[in-house]
Amino acid sequence: MKNFTHYLGLLAKLLVFLLVLGFALKNSHSVTFYSYLDYVWQAPLIVMLGLAFVLGALVGVLALLPTLFRLRRELGRKPRAVALDTVTQTDLPVV
Repeated sequence: MKNFTHYLGLLAKLLVFLLVLGFALKNSHSVTFYSYLDYVWQAPLIVMLGLAFVLGALVGVLALLPTLFRLRRELGRKPRAVALDTVTQTDLPVV
């Protein structure tokens, strides 16, 4: 069963790759990006979309960094859990 899920994952990755490749081939015409200070950049549409995706992911990761650092700091302040080899008394019967 483990091999089946491995091959299923590879098949899903291949399918996504083929879909993106087909999208890139169908939309290979050049688009123009106009920015401030009269900066103009021309590139294929798939490059622009890929760049927008990467920049969006980067902004998302940067937005999560303060929360990540705060949570790590709080975790470092908490006392360590009791070792697993200590015996704790419970009201549950031993089966």
